[in-house]
Amino acid sequence: MADENKADKLSTLGEFAFIDTISARLDGSADVLLGIGDDCAATTIPAGEVLLTSKDLLIEDVHFKRQWCSMSELGHKSAAVNLSDIAAMGGKPRHCFLGLGLPPQCRVDEVDAFIAAFIATMSAAGCQLAGGDTCASRAGLLISVTVHGSGVASRLCRRDGAAVGDDIYVSGTIGDSAVALYLLQHEQAVPPHLLRRHHRPEARLALGAQLAGVASAMIDVSDGLCADLGHILRRSRLGAEIDSSLVPLSQPLRAWLEQHPEQRQLALNGGEDYELLFTAAPAARAAVQQAAATAHTPISRIGTTTATPGLTILTAAGVSRRDNPTGFNHFAR
Repeated sequence: MADENKADKLSTLGEFAFIDTISARLDGSADVLLGIGDDCAATTIPAGEVLLTSKDLLIEDVHFKRQWCSMSELGHKSAAVNLSDIAAMGGKPRHCFLGLGLPPQCRVDEVDAFIAAFIATMSAAGCQLAGGDTCASRAGLLISVTVHGSGVASRLCRRDGAAVGDDIYVSGTIGDSAVALYLLQHEQAVPPHLLRRHHRPEARLALGAQLAGVASAMIDVSDGLCADLGHILRRSRLGAEIDSSLVPLSQPLRAWLEQHPEQRQLALNGGEDYELLFTAAPAARAAVQQAAATAHTPISRIGTTTATPGLTILTAAGVSRRDNPTGFNHFAR
């Protein structure tokens, strides 16, 4: 039994043997000329396109708690949240790089489950793991992901392209992940749909690609609907008015909110939905609907951009005004 326990530890496998197990999982990609095994990776993107690069950190006890999720779920989420940034630009993911700081208590089977889910999620999106780094961590599990994508420069969906009078849309449903996190933090039972949305978000890559050249501005909802809309408004130097009754909510969330109406603001302020929030000219409504239909992704029109700065929210209780829309902020008290 002692030998079996020892074999479960990463210290027994060793760093380079561990990297070899990762390499053995990869099928290869035409975009990756040289991958794991050299000092640098060598990759390509199609002629006429620009390179898109995004990086995210996920830190134990800051972004996640291991007792709340499996390592497989964590592997999926680590990939999906990075792919979502490429989706928000209307790009196509190409290759990615994974850095892991692993605490001593991590077992080989746990890390293997993480790697399997990470690679499966990236591969399903057409994104090849091309390199990374591993090291020991004395301060919990650390996950660092860099993802490369590509897109045509003139069709990229930036945050600063919205104009006065543009429609405001959001894909899917909002608030599921925030309520799941709230319930986890308060040690309460979480409805399965909400828990799945929190642990296994979906990057809206197909919709993002269809909206390239159609949306005037776009962002993924990671910090919260109001906060992320605020990012677009600040970059575009605009204001907005949204109708809270038009914000799409899942049926499980609606059922929960009927029992907890005091938590309705979670749908507007909570993050980690990874839906696409975007603006488009009224003249583009048919094109927007066609993009959603082609991507098989529901969208909802929830408001309009305005010349007056700030965010106005229409609710059943009246009108609220936010001069500086905010959501999750790592450095706020």
